[in-house]
Amino acid sequence: MVGAGGNAIRGSRVGAGPMGEAERGDTAPRRRVSYFCEHGHESAPSFAADAEIPDSWDCVRCGLPASQDREHPPTAPRVEPYKSHLAYVKERRSDEDGAALLEEALQALRQRRNL
Repeated sequence: MVGAGGNAIRGSRVGAGPMGEAERGDTAPRRRVSYFCEHGHESAPSFAADAEIPDSWDCVRCGLPASQDREHPPTAPRVEPYKSHLAYVKERRSDEDGAALLEEALQALRQRRNL
């Protein structure tokens, strides 16, 4: 029986070991493309040499859109604030419409209670 300090295969797994390009094959030719965001961050993902390069890429540091043009990066998209259900209703109805609907509902409630 081997003690705790003498375990020869500790920390290894099946298939582990040094593997080089000779065993895996050659890597595909690649090229790095630099993208720049509005904050001046640079992202440089690599693409296969024959792949179509996208016009924009999300910045890996801040998440903003980035382009290959360092001098004129894309602007951040406008984020609309969260709107509640009441805000959407107020867009569709005026205060006068709301008052009329409330009065109608109150009259119906009063009629049901009087019966």
